[in-house]
Amino acid sequence: MCSENKFSELLIEQISLKSMSEILIKNMVCPRCIMAVEKIFEDQGIAVDKVELGKVSVPVSLAKETEKNLEKALQEMGFELLREKQIQTVERIKNALHAIMQQEELSTDLNLSDYIHTIIPEDYSGLSHLFSTTMGITIEKYFIHLKIEKTKELLCYQELQLSEIAWRLGYSSVQHLSSQFKKVVGMTPSAYKKLKDKPRESWDQLK
Repeated sequence: MCSENKFSELLIEQISLKSMSEILIKNMVCPRCIMAVEKIFEDQGIAVDKVELGKVSVPVSLAKETEKNLEKALQEMGFELLREKQIQTVERIKNALHAIMQQEELSTDLNLSDYIHTIIPEDYSGLSHLFSTTMGITIEKYFIHLKIEKTKELLCYQELQLSEIAWRLGYSSVQHLSSQFKKVVGMTPSAYKKLKDKPRESWDQLK
């Protein structure tokens, strides 16, 4: 009797996993985005299993009318429902890079191709080509831009020295960070720090 119950539980679990649906959403780049998307799904009366950067797992596939209403609600909050497979793949790469930036500190030994392969187990050269042709920038350069925007953010807080920021973002030296910063921004971190109005870009707008 016990074994039959156990078998039934496993069968129910397998059916649940098969019916689970993953919804990919563009422009989810921070923990606040997760909270906003959770609220949208709640307001739409859609049960969710898990909400992560760039994706929401729901117990069952959505009806067409429900999906239409959800898409409208997401657009009103600056998000976008993704459907086309290649665009979804690019967004998954971006979300993987954004997730790295949520870490307290980055390793100087970080290998982007290895990291992305753990998230998307496909040929990296193919993913890199898809990303470049879609975004107009390589994965590596996109990641550099993310790090530079994070540097701007930390400089605005004025709580860390540039050497501490370089260490936190996985740079081998202050000189390396300064060089990349000047190349991307057009001025040194020190010059940027002295600006009264410090221009910054939203991560979801980086291209």
